[in-house]
Amino acid sequence: MSATDHYTIISSDTHAGGSHEQYRGYLEARYLDEFDAWRNRYKNPFRDLQAAGRERNWDDEQRATEEFADGIVGEVIFPNTVPPFFPTGQVIAPAPTAADFELRLVGLRVHNRWLADFCAARPNQRAGLAQIFLNDIDEAIADVRWAKDHGLAGILLPGVAPNTEIEPLFSPAYDRLWAVCQDLELPITNHSGGTGIPDFGRYPATTLMFAMETAFFANRTLWHMVLSGVFERFPRLVLVMTEQGSAWVPETLMRMDGLHAQMAAGRIGELRAADVSLPMKPSEYFQRNCFVGASFPTPREAASFTRIGLDRVMWGSDYPHDEGTPPYSREALRRSFSSWAEDDMRKILGATAARVYGFDLDALAPLAAIHGPTVAELAVPLDQKPPGARSMAFM
Repeated sequence: MSATDHYTIISSDTHAGGSHEQYRGYLEARYLDEFDAWRNRYKNPFRDLQAAGRERNWDDEQRATEEFADGIVGEVIFPNTVPPFFPTGQVIAPAPTAADFELRLVGLRVHNRWLADFCAARPNQRAGLAQIFLNDIDEAIADVRWAKDHGLAGILLPGVAPNTEIEPLFSPAYDRLWAVCQDLELPITNHSGGTGIPDFGRYPATTLMFAMETAFFANRTLWHMVLSGVFERFPRLVLVMTEQGSAWVPETLMRMDGLHAQMAAGRIGELRAADVSLPMKPSEYFQRNCFVGASFPTPREAASFTRIGLDRVMWGSDYPHDEGTPPYSREALRRSFSSWAEDDMRKILGATAARVYGFDLDALAPLAAIHGPTVAELAVPLDQKPPGARSMAFM
């Protein structure tokens, strides 16, 4: 390949959602009065959903234009706006209670229907992730089957906060759900956010505690599922962990392998070994079943990719969030990857995401030839932060 060839960039982390008026059009008539009452009480909690900026979440043409200008021709879509009857955005909303489960489930399904239509408008350019709740496994399985039937590319797995009535992710109760996801070849993706964190209460330092610990409560999905034998029982199940860093992965796998060795020896310090038989090391399950969606990586984060495995990592822009790389994704890539080999770049920028979420790279190639950055362009080191860039990729 020549330096003038273009990269096909698929962002493994973008966010979208419908407007209230769009969501209203997907509701059954019997819920409209309750929806209108909820909307009248609603207050927008997000800066990236203010004024004209919010339209990037649902305006097909604006979104495509901005992402093409940024060099991105494919995207994996997480939720962003607030679905009907939710207290806040799904990625950070706590799990529903028994009292509000019915309405929250209605709102979740409204978003999934909107998302299926939004992705269908640009086939092969958008891979949507369906939302599920874990309060009721039968309902979650029904939503997984619906997602497959309606062309969505994966399942957004919520975290489970400690000390709640919802079963932890290491519970065998979820085996029926994992079996369906495996059989339907739908990857499950866990995104960093508020789901899975405990209630920090209202204190001056609450926001700092949230920011410091939210990644940990997302990260633990990995050891909950690996060490409990989920991937031994379901060897074709795929787990993706997105926007929760990547430098933590190698050290965590080393700790898990050490724990596994102690389990094999029959004791963990003063404790008897857990009653979970794993014939493979945790790091081997990771290399077979798991991927990392690395959003806006710094050079330091990018350096960890070789230890994780270059075929296990997918770059993400986090469009349209303030901490994301747009409209300076090309500059962010130059900063973190200018010295990288082209073959390695093609893996993390598109090939692995295509394999995990079902994109057709050949079909995307004509778009990449128009909008994608060239090999030569991304090989030029960045010598100055773009004016106005707020992404952590430039920290």
